[in-house]
Amino acid sequence: MRILEIITIDSPKAAILRRRAKAVRTISPRIQQLIDAMVETMRAYHGLGLAAPQVGEGVRVIVVEVGDRLLALVDPEIVAAEGEEVGEEGCLSIPGIVAEVKRATKVRVRALNRRGKRVTVDAVGLLARVLQHEIDHLDGILITDRVEDPSKIRVIAEPVQALS
Repeated sequence: MRILEIITIDSPKAAILRRRAKAVRTISPRIQQLIDAMVETMRAYHGLGLAAPQVGEGVRVIVVEVGDRLLALVDPEIVAAEGEEVGEEGCLSIPGIVAEVKRATKVRVRALNRRGKRVTVDAVGLLARVLQHEIDHLDGILITDRVEDPSKIRVIAEPVQALS
């Protein structure tokens, strides 16, 4: 088991959180090892998702686990979105806060799976929210960038399950 360091906004390495991650295109053994380590890290920190920049890797890889559905997506892109809802989100890279963020209620994401096969994921509700959150990380976007009303950012004392 390999738990990776989570890069937070106050870390000396925080600049990676604001950069657009690079496309992977080819799934190498190194990318597969990164995926495995990201899943372990996400679970160790009780997150629902994790993006490679959050562990110091500037590549377009995310892992998401909602309920019993575990997804590892390489070069994901949102190709369709419908609806709109505001929901509370936390982030492993911004510990100690939760924020109300507007997201699409339904998304379609195209990506490669860990074997390099093209996949399409249709998601609604929480899974759709987590996918949007993680894909934002790949573009250097944090939840605080999505908040329309700063009064909707709350400092929390108790840890909550973070989206990433």
